[in-house]
Amino acid sequence: MSLIETDPAQRDSTTAQTSASHGPVPWWKGAAIYQIYPRSFQDSNGDGVGDLAGITRRLHHVARLGVDAIWISPFFTSPMRDFGYDVADYCGVDPVFGTMADFDALVAHAHALGLKVIIDQVYAHTSDLHPWFGESRSDRGNRKADWYVWHDPREDGTPPCNWQSVFGGPAWTWDARRRQYYMHTFLKEQPQLNMHNPAVQDAVLDAARFWLERGVDGFRLDALNHAMHDPLLRDNPPAPADGRIRTRPFDFQLKTYSQSHPGMIPFIERLRTLCDQFDAIHTVAEIGGDHPQIDRRAYTSGNDRLNSAYGFDFLYAPALTAQFVADTLHRWELAADETGGWPSWAFENHDAPRAVSRWSAPEHRDAFARVKMALLMALRGNVILYQGEELGLLQDEIAFEHLQDPEAIANWPLTLSRDGARTPLPWENVPLGGFTTSEPWLPLSAENLAGAVAVQESDPTSLLHFTREVLSLRKASAALRHGALIRCNAEGSLLSFEREEGSERVLCLFNLSPEPIALDRCEGEVLLAVNGATGSALPGYGALWLST
Repeated sequence: MSLIETDPAQRDSTTAQTSASHGPVPWWKGAAIYQIYPRSFQDSNGDGVGDLAGITRRLHHVARLGVDAIWISPFFTSPMRDFGYDVADYCGVDPVFGTMADFDALVAHAHALGLKVIIDQVYAHTSDLHPWFGESRSDRGNRKADWYVWHDPREDGTPPCNWQSVFGGPAWTWDARRRQYYMHTFLKEQPQLNMHNPAVQDAVLDAARFWLERGVDGFRLDALNHAMHDPLLRDNPPAPADGRIRTRPFDFQLKTYSQSHPGMIPFIERLRTLCDQFDAIHTVAEIGGDHPQIDRRAYTSGNDRLNSAYGFDFLYAPALTAQFVADTLHRWELAADETGGWPSWAFENHDAPRAVSRWSAPEHRDAFARVKMALLMALRGNVILYQGEELGLLQDEIAFEHLQDPEAIANWPLTLSRDGARTPLPWENVPLGGFTTSEPWLPLSAENLAGAVAVQESDPTSLLHFTREVLSLRKASAALRHGALIRCNAEGSLLSFEREEGSERVLCLFNLSPEPIALDRCEGEVLLAVNGATGSALPGYGALWLST
């Protein structure tokens, strides 16, 4: 085994940034954040849908993991065409999730348990049932006429440009009231806000202030680089073939003009200014697209923009290989300083298939789930655990007649349903999983019920207990929590890197295959040995953390 040093200039700038920092490290830097999808966490009133009171009831489970914060996916007033990401009232709680009093109780309980609370903000679009859109579409002369993206048709009646929606078909829908098209990057029920309009920016910032005043500790910013368009409405160019199967018209274009407009930067700075008034508020942007790193760096560079960003590098990756991980990390580490931003990483979430199902064969799932968790917790940046990841939940197969996901229904059977990662969290190995007392909104599988929280609590060798162990080790180590990543190398299936903070250095080794790997004798104190790993050998899906 050998470790290949990264570029010396890169290492020097990274180390200098870390060692030159003064004062306490902010709570969010290196934090572990647990994502809660409220529909599927815990139902408290027996209607088959999770709610805010259910989250409060089960928060002790999250606190016991040792994470620093929770991120709650949308619970705002919504017709639920896209399950909360179509917001009809930015400052309201949808009755399916409870009341504002339930939210306040949740925040108070989370804070009492030492957990910060992060919530979604959706600035790219609203629901078509939002009062803003109702007023905007009523005629062309009202106060909110230009709060959304409207445009006349071309001479032949077709949409003003060739932009396509993520969920299939043109990103334009005709509206007879205004006799114009309106833009929607996602569902037609999610009209695009005109974020170029200062009044729209003021309105969404007022909504952010509303939640900050209620005690939230940060925001996850949904689809942020989709939130501003090219005002000239220039056609997107065709995308060159890259070997991937194209299942949607959206896949045939480079999104040159429909997203990633540079005008987002001044708005981001306005948002950061607002958050700074409330002290230590964390902001993390979701950045999608074909070239997300450009936006991730732009949105997080300097001290007057967002704290962090993440993309879909791992979330949609078909395989977890050593070379892929090394390449992905280097894209951040090539400029790993304060001006380059602070990454966030997720292997699973509500939009992506469960990683254990995606990346490992059935016979290797138990071992793979551990090496995957050890890798996630060793990464430089913030780490996001999706509910059930600590249990090793599998991707559920959802029959067509039970599908809820509008994207999967529209593109069935070629688009993998997001519902398979959104099924209820199993608390007990009983028919309804302890999640509800009635029919759940999505079915629970027997395989996932067998790995329920109660089952794993009673087994000290379970992934649940292992997750608590690695979270504890990460939190106790300055190098692992917020130190530099100074070396990174991939040799076949062996991934290696080091984390460094001051005099503390941790060597991290991962075998991302089922075949054993022999090592030159590695010296150091063993902090973590996964799946029988030793200083001289990594068995299949083995891992080592060594203090050197």
